[in-house]
Amino acid sequence: MIAAANRISLILATTLALASCADPDAGAQWRHPMTAWGDPDLQGRWPIEHMNGTPIERPEALGERRFLTDEEFAERETRLAALNGRYDQEIATNKMGMGHWAELGLPNRLTSLVSEPANGRIPALTAEGQRRSAAMRSSGLSDKFDSVADFSAVDRCISRGLPASMFPFMYNNGIEIIQAPGYVVMRLELIHETRVIPVDGRPPLAPAVRQWLGEPRGRFEGFALVVETTNFNGQTPMIHGPPGYSALLPTSESMRIVERFTRTSDDTMEYEISIEDPEVLTQPWKAAYPWRRDPSYEMFEYACHEDNHTLRDFITTSRYERARQATR
Repeated sequence: MIAAANRISLILATTLALASCADPDAGAQWRHPMTAWGDPDLQGRWPIEHMNGTPIERPEALGERRFLTDEEFAERETRLAALNGRYDQEIATNKMGMGHWAELGLPNRLTSLVSEPANGRIPALTAEGQRRSAAMRSSGLSDKFDSVADFSAVDRCISRGLPASMFPFMYNNGIEIIQAPGYVVMRLELIHETRVIPVDGRPPLAPAVRQWLGEPRGRFEGFALVVETTNFNGQTPMIHGPPGYSALLPTSESMRIVERFTRTSDDTMEYEISIEDPEVLTQPWKAAYPWRRDPSYEMFEYACHEDNHTLRDFITTSRYERARQATR
């Protein structure tokens, strides 16, 4: 299994390393598939779990380097192989009898998913962004809970939001693209959301209409799908990552996101996302990474809902522990 993963990772790594100097005619023999109604065909299951071995933000020590050296890449391979080995050992010794749900990713040469700014890091927050960040709540940041307002939209299983929904996570990384005349639909496995993207040239919604995932409008530029999304409600974290990290990155109603989906072969796609939010960010930022199609990937139901009992348990336990401390 590990050997197969290494072969796949080597292909991905080579593709990434040569991307900036590739011959534009190298793929001349491949013809982009088209739908019956004439749009570029992007359909299929494109799970992004293979990018889990790559940090969203670049470690500061790597500066402006977009790719790992051979030595650094070998270290990443070793680290992920060791983690897979520990998981396999736990399964073999029946510590995890049903298997692991974590999707660990494959090693590749990208130093970060963030591609701009050049340092590969999300820009600093504005003063308003810092204020919003300080007011954000989540189960990963606090032990004081008195109402549902003390939990994030992710805790409450409402929405992972954007751009977070288009970044890899430790599980449920499936993204399925379905097309119909005038529409591109993206089914997200994590928190069971669906992005319905009109590509028929209709005008945007009125600014007063605000939604968890915003309101997208798509268009085709050549073979690339370009999606511009606005009308966000500003109530989701910008990135859903480890506790104490994602919940400190706020969004606002001013956020604007532009994505490009460019299929480069039957089973590969270049994905790029640009985020600007002048209320909370001092400058825009961009991320880019490859997707790969996997028809065998299983999309599982994400059995999570806003009214689950976990929130009540958090609140009840928090109140009990504080009352107990007060009587000591």
